[in-house]
Amino acid sequence: MFDFSPSMASPSMALEFVKENNVKFIRLGFCDIFGFQKNISIMSDELESAFENGVSFDAHVIRGFRDITQSDLFLFPDPSTLAVLPWRPGPGRVIRFFCDIKTPDGNVFEHDTRNILKKITERAAGMGYVSRIGAECEFYLFKTGGNGEPTKVTLDNGTYMDIAPLDKGEDIRREICLTLEEMGIKPESSHHEQGPGQNEIDFRFDDAVVSADNMQTFKTVVKAIASRNGLFASFMPKPLPDAPGNGMHINLSLDQNEKNIFKNVNEGHSKIAESFIAGILDKTPEITMFLNPLANSYERHGKFEAPKYVSWSHQNRSQLVRIPAASGEKVRMELRSPDPSLNPYLAFALILSAGLDGIEKDAPLQHAIDVDLFRADKVITKNLVQLPDTLSKAVSLAENSAFVKSVIGEALLSKFAEIKKTEERDLFRAKDKINYFNETYFSVI
Repeated sequence: MFDFSPSMASPSMALEFVKENNVKFIRLGFCDIFGFQKNISIMSDELESAFENGVSFDAHVIRGFRDITQSDLFLFPDPSTLAVLPWRPGPGRVIRFFCDIKTPDGNVFEHDTRNILKKITERAAGMGYVSRIGAECEFYLFKTGGNGEPTKVTLDNGTYMDIAPLDKGEDIRREICLTLEEMGIKPESSHHEQGPGQNEIDFRFDDAVVSADNMQTFKTVVKAIASRNGLFASFMPKPLPDAPGNGMHINLSLDQNEKNIFKNVNEGHSKIAESFIAGILDKTPEITMFLNPLANSYERHGKFEAPKYVSWSHQNRSQLVRIPAASGEKVRMELRSPDPSLNPYLAFALILSAGLDGIEKDAPLQHAIDVDLFRADKVITKNLVQLPDTLSKAVSLAENSAFVKSVIGEALLSKFAEIKKTEERDLFRAKDKINYFNETYFSVI
């Protein structure tokens, strides 16, 4: 790992790092409103100007950004996000920064979703809290054909936590974890998941913005390492109709005065933690369009441990919110409905804001549902709120949500929703749903 401390980052330190470590190429990264990673490369001697003046790009061809009449935006690299890309060939190292997006007059671009999350973390800090988020992200590994295009043939037929030879992905996961570690991201565990060729890698919780950055880096690394090994990594929520979907469980806790507000189950919940959970439970249906943004996402809910109802419990994996068995700093809540196709900046901003609203309103936490909801009697489930089961329903809930508008703004919500409505219309017109999913999502998610 190359020595660069994000906590002490500054443009001058980044420039010194570039000079001392033979850096020749610099990638300036950002994402569109749907979380698709974008970048522009500059040579190392352009970095100083990038810090001072930004680097312009054509924003009208980025989905959800601007129209052609106001097409200029500027990328300003965030020095704290400097990371070497270990898989890029030499000579001359390649580094990457995540960027702030600004308008020509120097103002923050209103659809910069990373900045939206920053504002929510500032709100939390103003209330005396530091958010901690960690993600558990699942993905499939598929073989590629003679032309390098992905096939639907999985790398193996392993199941949950199998070992070699049933698990053929362990060397890939090892390479991914080592690469992440070189980039300053600390994986905690990795294993084969339930589906054939399905894998999971979990990394340590961090500040919300850092965690969202890490998720973007993680997906890039997974795809790069898979490709280098002749494979295709898919984060599509439901790539195989009859196998488990890819989930992205989001773990959240809050620190107050450097102490986790979540307590061990035998200590009883703190009232603040209960209100935080209650706020998230209350708003999850309204923000589901952002947690599950593809029409394909709704093939996953209600099956293979993916939740269907708005409920919570301890340890119980049939719930929307689970309180895992843990101790100390690892006591947290786990939101189980999201999938990896989301934009982590928007998703984390909405989830965290919902929890903070719950705290401000002193929201009471509903009773735990301590049953297996996949097998529960209708006497129990008929009184539970259901998550939207189609993208169309999720879009409608979001469009009518004053909460969503207050967090991300009406203009961004409108752009996001209109593009999702188009996806729903295209799905409705498609002759075959599975073919539509494969043609629309499989090779790009």
